[in-house]
Amino acid sequence: MNSIQTPLQKAEAAIAEADYILIGAGAGLSTAAGIHYVGPEFEATFKDMIERYGFTDLYTSSFYPFKTEEEKWAYWSRHIDYARFAPEAKPLYKRLLELVQDKEYFVITTNVDGQFVKAGFDPDKVFEVQGDYGLMQCATTCHPKRYSNESLVKQMVAEQKDCRVPSELVPICPVCGGPMEINVRKDRFFVEDERWHALAHRYYEFVEKASDQKLVLLEYGVGYNTPTIIRFPFERMASEFPQTTLIRINKDYPDCQTPGLKNYISLRTGFER
Repeated sequence: MNSIQTPLQKAEAAIAEADYILIGAGAGLSTAAGIHYVGPEFEATFKDMIERYGFTDLYTSSFYPFKTEEEKWAYWSRHIDYARFAPEAKPLYKRLLELVQDKEYFVITTNVDGQFVKAGFDPDKVFEVQGDYGLMQCATTCHPKRYSNESLVKQMVAEQKDCRVPSELVPICPVCGGPMEINVRKDRFFVEDERWHALAHRYYEFVEKASDQKLVLLEYGVGYNTPTIIRFPFERMASEFPQTTLIRINKDYPDCQTPGLKNYISLRTGFER
């Protein structure tokens, strides 16, 4: 690469020359794409709950200790619909697909909003490590299975009143009869079913296959909430694999923790254009 190129030009050249592209995506990607956890849209959608519970944003509100299952599912159904089902595929995700679709690619993401698949990425090449808002599971993991929740979520959103869903809509585990939870990793009860493990295996296979090839690690919006999933492994791969370039796109955390890492490109802007 020409030393007088800008970082963005270097990144574009690296992607053009790559045989393999591994996308690692965090919350910052969906924020850049237009899914906002704070602001006017959040305030309009959750107005009654903000007044009742004092919510300030969609992230911290997810930790609220609701007293009843009816209240919990009123909140979570609205949360899931807002972040997972209501938004269409965002242009930024579609642009990412255009960028990599002619390459051998794979995606590992901590996001749970389903945007990659909505945008047209092959579902068999998207490993959603932390779960999916569109799935639910037994709260105590009595069996390792995940269930689609879209129709139930839509019904809950439509029928909830006074920040509660009707009791008959509260989901019950079909095996143990206990409560259900969203399939999002937040404790030791997170369900990793056959599909989850199959995608984990494909991810490791992809990394092994690409390790001695021209590989670009395209990391977008990954911070320090769970850096051991994408951020730190990407730096390790970039330092150990001979033909690998790490492109880190991050408005807040563009730094690199690996001293002297070569083939590292840091950007505070993306490939929106």
